[in-house]
Amino acid sequence: MSEDAEEAPRTNIAAEENYPDDPDEEVPSIPVTIGLGLQHYLTMFGSTVSIPFVLAAPLCISQNPLAISDLISTIFFVSGISTLLQTTFGIRLPIVQGGTFALVTPTIAIMSLEKWTSTCVPNTVPFESIVVSYACFTKCCVHYRRLDLTLSQQAVQTEMWHSRMREIQGSIIISSFFQVLIGFTGLMGLCLRFIGPLTIAPTIALVGLALIDAARFYACKDLNRSFFSFSFPASHWGMAILTICLIVLFSQYLERFPIPLPAYSRAKGCHFIWFHIFRLFPVLLAIIVAWCFSAVLTAAHAFPDDPSLPAYQARTDARGSVLINSPWIRFPYPFQWGLPTVSVAGVFGMLAGILASMIESLGDYYACARLAGTKPPPQHAVNRGIAMEGIGSILAGMIGSGNGTTSYSENVGAIGITRVASRAVVQCGAIMMVLLGILSKFGALFSTIPNPVIGGVFIVMFGMITAVGLSNLQFCNMNSSRNIFITGFSIIFGLVFPSWLSANSSAIATGVPELDQIIVVLLSTSMAVGGLLAFILDNTIPGTQQERGMLVWHKQVGSMSDIDRDARDEIRRVYDLPFGLTKLVHRLSCTRYLPFCPPRHDDTDETVDIEMKATSGLTA
Repeated sequence: MSEDAEEAPRTNIAAEENYPDDPDEEVPSIPVTIGLGLQHYLTMFGSTVSIPFVLAAPLCISQNPLAISDLISTIFFVSGISTLLQTTFGIRLPIVQGGTFALVTPTIAIMSLEKWTSTCVPNTVPFESIVVSYACFTKCCVHYRRLDLTLSQQAVQTEMWHSRMREIQGSIIISSFFQVLIGFTGLMGLCLRFIGPLTIAPTIALVGLALIDAARFYACKDLNRSFFSFSFPASHWGMAILTICLIVLFSQYLERFPIPLPAYSRAKGCHFIWFHIFRLFPVLLAIIVAWCFSAVLTAAHAFPDDPSLPAYQARTDARGSVLINSPWIRFPYPFQWGLPTVSVAGVFGMLAGILASMIESLGDYYACARLAGTKPPPQHAVNRGIAMEGIGSILAGMIGSGNGTTSYSENVGAIGITRVASRAVVQCGAIMMVLLGILSKFGALFSTIPNPVIGGVFIVMFGMITAVGLSNLQFCNMNSSRNIFITGFSIIFGLVFPSWLSANSSAIATGVPELDQIIVVLLSTSMAVGGLLAFILDNTIPGTQQERGMLVWHKQVGSMSDIDRDARDEIRRVYDLPFGLTKLVHRLSCTRYLPFCPPRHDDTDETVDIEMKATSGLTA
């Protein structure tokens, strides 16, 4: 290898905090940062762009690609802002925020009320007649005709879906205040003292396993099975397997081999450098190669032209109507659909989704910290992260994305594959989300990525998340039958029971529809069921602290006085507030009792010094 070879930065978030002293080693260069930021954008694109399509039928816009395009732009715009807030003032890990499927189910339940179903009629685009193809929720892939509508008819149709959107907005805003309250009061942080690796492992593993259902969309294999019984890669397994093979090839087999790239410097002039492009951009390269290959096959008519066939979704022009009808520039703004409305049933339904989203995010925090090569987040960081997600959901409700925000597990998986955990990279991706949310034509362009390509990416990502969750079991004694039972039973039950309840939701009948909705949504969430079951079993079945792995775990996630000075310094660099805000809040004595504020370092150091002296005296 040449002496000019550039080793790809295996950046961790703790090392990044030192970038003012050594920026070249710890923070990726600007081109690398932009490329990795684009990769994060593309990784979350599939899940995010699918949410407006799922909500299309309940909002009565399944045949209105212009309205769907507006929702796509809005949800990416909100996701970018929420990611910037979370990575800067929230948990401060390189974690991406985006729409959540936990709020899709209560949204559909709310829109299934007689008040809304009785007033929903086909909503069309008010332009000249033309036959196009489009995927809707109630049918697989249908042909519809855009009609000439009068101004009054346009106003009626616009109000039809705007009124539904305002109902969803109000429910999300009010229920998200509960999440903010949970975070800022420290209730989530207080629970961490009872949460160990036997609780975290099934929760994170079920995040990855349950996300397989979230990825099943568009192909419409069997709508009678369950809401998410569509299958992403089932539309064309050949393209999905090609994408998987490319990711495996780039990230595992070729990641050690750099390639020569032209470069220029004042000292050497024009020259070649050896760059580890496969190590840094395996997902992005796989998407581009598979996308281009799909475009060639589309041009060669290798895929069917009939939208009713699953393989049609492998075409690059399967969603061409969104690209044609979306505007170049559109700036989402608060209350763009009108002032939100509030109903008790809507708030309680969304509250169930918010609770499930919080449990999922808690697992994502620990998974991201492990892949980022830093210590697990302390209580004050977890509290801020949960609260900031609530603020992001409130913002999403105000602007009107039709959804809230949560941490994205698939982007955590991208960190595991690239081994670059840079906060700057994720923030760069967030800026792209905001810009492309405004320049909606570019966002529509990315929506032409074929479904099986996105499905192939998700299969690899979700496998990474599942494995990261199970890796937490290294702290436990897995020779213990107690721990084996808790782990296995929690994971299997967390998969089986939600699957059964999704197909038999009528089994929950308390007589109170709002309560039924809350119970169904919570018990239909694998992470909530498996995580709660593991939590109860781990804290009730007798077992020693060492057997449960709590000794090592508490050393990492316990109070600042429980860990050594080097680890505390790393936690401060990663999780303390930026821009000198930590010193500012420490000037106020009342902040000592606020559970979302970083602890005072001087007080912690003094406590540790006293404990160390006492230990030394006892040893002497």
